[in-house]
Amino acid sequence: MKEGSGEDQNVAPSVYSHTSRPGSHRYKNAKKGLPFNVMLVGESGLGRTTFLNTLCERMVVPPSNGPNAEQAHIAEPMQFKHHTVEMEEDGMKIILNIIDTPGFGDSIDNEGCFNQIQEYLEVQFDGVLAEENRIKRNPKFKDSRVHALIYFITPTGHSLREIDIELMKRLGNRTNIIPVIARSDSLTPRELVLFKQRVMDDIAAYGIPVFSFPDSEEDDDDDEETVEENAELRAMMPFAVVGCEEVVNEDGRPVRVRSYPWGVVQIDNDEHSDFDRLRYVLLNSHIGDLRDRTQNELYELYRTEKLSGATVAHQDQELENGHQQSHAPMATAQPHSVAA
Repeated sequence: MKEGSGEDQNVAPSVYSHTSRPGSHRYKNAKKGLPFNVMLVGESGLGRTTFLNTLCERMVVPPSNGPNAEQAHIAEPMQFKHHTVEMEEDGMKIILNIIDTPGFGDSIDNEGCFNQIQEYLEVQFDGVLAEENRIKRNPKFKDSRVHALIYFITPTGHSLREIDIELMKRLGNRTNIIPVIARSDSLTPRELVLFKQRVMDDIAAYGIPVFSFPDSEEDDDDDEETVEENAELRAMMPFAVVGCEEVVNEDGRPVRVRSYPWGVVQIDNDEHSDFDRLRYVLLNSHIGDLRDRTQNELYELYRTEKLSGATVAHQDQELENGHQQSHAPMATAQPHSVAA
């Protein structure tokens, strides 16, 4: 599915869309648009589709009528659905490729889902590796490596579940995982603070390699403002997100809100949700960091593993061949006939 670049005039612009930091400016010269690939992973009912539409500030995926009541108990196999949206953020044209994963986590045994996603990520790496090894490169080659994986955590209020831990541990060395608390408006402010802390404690305890905003010790090139910004973003993790497609007029400007009997949640209000800050991270301030880490760390790690494995396999094959040859029966020399 491909969406044009026309903006929906009824959607409130991102609070941070006019702001950028120096790291994102170097991509402004990408006349054809900067490709940025994001995967959405989470169980059904956590708002992935609404998140997608809210992120793109337009209706990319229309609302679903819901499953057939007679077949609602049947778990559908996980699949990959691709959506491409052309956007412009802070004067930078972005070709946003989103890979959704409907069906994830809907089965009792989700090992197959883990394997499918891991294989998908590695196939994209294999495509780049094959292109690098070509004698003549394809100038139209499209890099489909996933630069960020948004993982939707169920807002239980307790801690990470086994499925969360297993998925993020397995994929953390293949893509930049950014965990988010889905439907965070279902928690009270106090519950949300405690849940965030428990999630981060679990991430540290289980050694889960999620995307970490670098601190000053890791990157000496960052200015003071960037260092402070990264520290603030680290403190916000996991991002608490709320998505919506409802727009109301407030003081003469459109505002995205979720309405409840007790009041409203403003999607772009930092006091209500981290969504707008996350959007700013993905499409502006850290788009370069996410792309660079994909290339320089995650891909290089996979490339090294792949080539090392191929080398070891080749050496093992040579040893096996040599072993077989050393044990092969020697041909018996036939005696020469002697003339009488």
